[in-house]
Amino acid sequence: MARKDTARKEQEYDDIPGTFVFDAERSRKGFGINMFCMSLMKDENRKAFKANEPEYLKRFNLTPQQEEAILKRDYNRMLELGGNIYFTAKLGATDGHSFRHLAAVMTSSTQDDYAAMMLAGGRSADGNRSKTGRKTPSMLVGSAKKASSQKSGAAKSSKAKPGKPKSKTPSKSRSNRG
Repeated sequence: MARKDTARKEQEYDDIPGTFVFDAERSRKGFGINMFCMSLMKDENRKAFKANEPEYLKRFNLTPQQEEAILKRDYNRMLELGGNIYFTAKLGATDGHSFRHLAAVMTSSTQDDYAAMMLAGGRSADGNRSKTGRKTPSMLVGSAKKASSQKSGAAKSSKAKPGKPKSKTPSKSRSNRG
């Protein structure tokens, strides 16, 4: 049974070209897509899906737009409709495609061009920032640093113990880069 598609509340970061930020709202909206994709981890489900794709999709609470995107293998549209890239990649794998192939399709490039771009450090930030100019890179960095220093300042003042020196050992942080 297909569910009704509801309008997504516009977010400040929605105007980044070619980017669909997977936030809490998009996660809720894409729950059916993501559960469908996760079901493909089991061989019997992959076989059932490949045997009759439209019928298999009826098991999930999908909108007509989500069903169409899945059947057309429109990965960018799936992301827009709430799919998570790591889950939707399972559909590509079911079709026998590598993640590199999917990324190339999604960026309208060849696999070799996509790989070369990533090995060279990824896509350029030029032209890939906010379309409206509401947030320039320096504003984003500045506001993030300010928020971080305000949070850490509040945390330090509430946790500091009188007469005990602070450790000068830098904390280890884990990069969020893949």
